Amino acid sequence: MDAIYIPQLTQAPERTEEVQVEEFLPGLETLTPVRGHVRVQHHGNYLEVSSQAETIITCTCNRCLQQYNRRLGLDTKEIIWLDETANQLNDLPLEREVVLEELLETLPPDGYFYPNEWLYEQMSLAVPQRQLCDRNCPGIPVSSTVDSSDSPETPVDNRWASLEALKKQLPG
Repeated sequence: MDAIYIPQLTQAPERTEEVQVEEFLPGLETLTPVRGHVRVQHHGNYLEVSSQAETIITCTCNRCLQQYNRRLGLDTKEIIWLDETANQLNDLPLEREVVLEELLETLPPDGYFYPNEWLYEQMSLAVPQRQLCDRNCPGIPVSSTVDSSDSPETPVDNRWASLEALKKQLPG
């Protein structure tokens, strides 16, 4: 996907450019290309960027560690403010308080908008934090080690031996 020169958007029909997407995004591991579109509309002092896209990713279940495939869909919209001071390096302190109003995306009005970077960020945010292969996934099966001489269970990991000894001292 080519970068969009922001001032050129003002001459586009309806001040809008729509980019069709059917490619693998660098840095995003997917099984299929990302398919969909990104729409950028110029509104004077801000850009309205929206996208509908989907792909298939491979996830690892947080409970049983098995891999499974998942469809990753995106239907989002974002406002990006156009600001002359965007992307300027200031001598800012390493630590400073940031107010909620400053947590906005900004671009210079005479700069470029990169749809592939924006789509990569949105798809990365859509990847689920909690990855489960099934709602009722039992997790990793735990098998206990039993000695053939019918002795009580021995710990699977000897780092737990002290806890096992304490457990035997408890009345029960």
